[in-house]
Parts: sequence; structure tokens; C-alpha cells
Amino acid sequence: MWLKYKKDFGMESVLHILMAVLGIVNEMSPYLLLGFLLAGIMHAFIPDGWYTKYLSGNTFRSVVNAAIFGVPLPLCSCGVIPTAMSLRREGASKGAVVSFLIATPQTGVDSIFATYSLMGLPFAVVRPIAALFTAIIGGTFVNAQTLSPTLPRNGEGDHAESLSSENKPEGTPSPLRGRVGERVCSALRFGFIEMMEDIGKWLVVGLIVAGLITVLVPDSFFAIFKDNTLLSMLLVLCISVPMYICATGSIPIAVALMMKGLTPGAALVMLMAGPACNVASILVVNKVLGKKTLLLYLAAIIGGSILFGFGIDHLLPREWFTEHLNNTGACCHEVAGWFEWTCTGVLILLLLNVVRMKLMHKETCGCGHSHGGHCHCHDEACSCSTEEDADAHHAHASRTYIVKGMTCNHCRANAEKVIRTVKGVESVTVDLQSGVATVTGDDIDETAIREAVESIGFTLKQ
Repeated sequence: MWLKYKKDFGMESVLHILMAVLGIVNEMSPYLLLGFLLAGIMHAFIPDGWYTKYLSGNTFRSVVNAAIFGVPLPLCSCGVIPTAMSLRREGASKGAVVSFLIATPQTGVDSIFATYSLMGLPFAVVRPIAALFTAIIGGTFVNAQTLSPTLPRNGEGDHAESLSSENKPEGTPSPLRGRVGERVCSALRFGFIEMMEDIGKWLVVGLIVAGLITVLVPDSFFAIFKDNTLLSMLLVLCISVPMYICATGSIPIAVALMMKGLTPGAALVMLMAGPACNVASILVVNKVLGKKTLLLYLAAIIGGSILFGFGIDHLLPREWFTEHLNNTGACCHEVAGWFEWTCTGVLILLLLNVVRMKLMHKETCGCGHSHGGHCHCHDEACSCSTEEDADAHHAHASRTYIVKGMTCNHCRANAEKVIRTVKGVESVTVDLQSGVATVTGDDIDETAIREAVESIGFTLKQ
């Protein structure tokens, strides 16, 4: 009898978790799809290098520009690291790089829409403002402690010889390539395939954790911190700073914790510190930008999140941040409309497509050829599509390396970009799943390739 009761209770709990997750997904899915679409449009219609020309120089303006550019960009906590290091190699100041590192992972067009859907307009407005403010403060402090106005572009050495194989002038945007129709296809691919591939896993993890918190954590769990807001914020910081969590995946977790008694201010601390900082970013900033810069980077994130958290809890009406939360909890028990279910279905299909791509990757690559478990070419630059192309490919010396530390398509793109800047490199393709980088060219300097890869936070093995 006891075993039967335990089994029934377990099944009931699983059902409650699934229902909680489904209710959150129905609430978020329309806004997530809209955010992914806007992210794809930004990727396809804003030329490469457009941001860099505004970030050079140890000036307050470069720091502000980096923060403004970073807030809407849909880069996750891992993807922002190599992107920021690439900006550093291309001439961005240390302060601008730190400003970009702080602002970008906290928000993004996708997470702003998702925040609005689950947490309401006040949170959706305060969150990017807080990211902007902390980024500007952190970048300004870093520029102020920089002694020399002219620094090596990679932060540690002087091996960055050019921006690309074409040796573009510093800060010159690359022209948009392809017709409008091709760029539209590129926008859809980036928004609904590549971005889903990058953050899909963490979005699912966030939803599952939110469901577990909703069902298993007792109501008013955080009531013990009612008279000590600072203690609850410090507890949240201890959990969120070292771990990896993306801006969008942190939203359902914050909602679930607020339903258990966490104050809106402490929830904002998690929304800011969780995505903006993790062990990987700490190690890379320390290695590439130095220990002093790392301390200022952490101080800006932690101090800024606590400052804004106290502001929400003690200066603004609590109802602004809890009214929509009550409606969200009620919506989880209501029947969603056909539009929400349609968007949820599309989101699930996109996630399943990512799983399908990962399973098929072991057999074939984008060109349709089998590679025995390792793809050495990329859809846009296939080196084995025809016999003539293969002969041309092998006319130059080709080497393969293993790039360690990549976690998303932004990482892959930055690894390709930085290797392409090395003198003698004719072409390079990097596969995200296996980490294999195929480099073709004459007189390839392996040391220069290694230094270039390490300058953006990755490691290289032959």
C-alpha cells in the first residue's frame, strides 16, 4: 500500500511539473519566436565590422556605444566571450570590451520579449536599463585604470596583424553580401536554426528547473529572508555568478522563485548576474584582459545588480513587479488559445529539429557526404562538393586542428574569423560539434594560429 501511494505521488508530481512547464511555454512561445526573428534580421542586415568602428579609443563614448550595441544583441553568455575578444583584436578599447561583455549577455531582443511575456512591462524595461547602466560603469572604470592609451589589440600580445584575409582597414564594415532574398533566408536560418541550436538546451533546462521549483519547493520558501533583503541577494549571487545560465533561460527560474517568496529585487539580481557572469567568462577575462580588469568587471556586475535590486524592493511599488506574476500563475491554470498552442508547437518543432541535426551530424555534413563521424566542412564553404573542388582544395597545404571551448555558433564563427586573419591562410572551416578546424593555405604558421585562437578564449590542439 505504501509503495502504491509513493508511486502515485511520484506520477502526480511529474504531471504537475509537466503542466507547469507547458503553461510557461505557452506564455513565452509567441514572444520567443518574435525575438528570434528580430535577432535573425539584425544578423543578416547589419554588416560585419559595423560595431567595431564605434568602439575604438579609451573614451567614454566608446564605452557607451558598446553598451548600447550590446543590449539588443542576441548573444548568450558563452557566445559573447569570443565576440568580445574579437572586437578587442580589431581595435576596441578594454573599457568598450568590458562594457560589451556586461551588457550583451544580460539581455537581447529575444529575452526582452520573453521577460515581458512572463514578468510584465516593468521588468522588461528595468532589465535592459540595469544592463546598460552597469555596463557603462564597468567600462568607464576599466578605461580609467588603463595607463597607456595604445594597447596591443588582442590584450596580451601583438600577433594580430590584420582583420581578415583581405586586410580591411580598422573599423571598416564588410559589405552585405547576397540579394535581399538570400539575406532573408540567412535571417530565418540564424534566428530559427542557429540561435535555437545555441540556446535551445539552456532554455529547456531553465523550463525544467522552473517546473521543479514550482512543484517541489514549499510556498513562501524565501519568507525567512523577509527582513533581510541583502542576505537573499547574496544567496542568489552565490548561486548565479559561477553557473552558466542564458538570459532567456533565467526568466522561468526567476518567475518560479518569485512565486516561492523571492523578492522582485533579488529576482533581478539573478536575471543580471546569472547571464552576465560564469566561470568560463571569469577565466577568459582574467587571461586576456588581466586581473585588474576582471575585478572591475565582477564589481560592476555584482554592485550594479545589488543596487538595482534594492531600488526595485525599496523605491518602486512592489505591485508593478508582482501583478503580472499573479496573472502568469493564473494563466498556467487556464486553457491557452489556438495562437499560443500554435506558437508552442512551432517552438517544439524547432527544438526537435536541433536534436535531429545533432543526430544526423555523425553521419553526414551539409554537403551530404559521409565523414565517418567528423564533418570537416561547412554548409557555406564546402570543400568536397565536387571532384574539381576537391582537387583545388588539396592544391594547397591543408591542416586540421581541434579547437577546444566552443559551445555555440557564435563561437564557431569567431574561431573561423580569427584564424582567417593569420597570414598565409587561404580558407578555414570549423565544425562546432567535433571542434575540428580545417585550415588551407601556404606557409601556415601554426604558432600564429594558436595565438590567434587563444586570444579569443579558446585553446588549440593538433
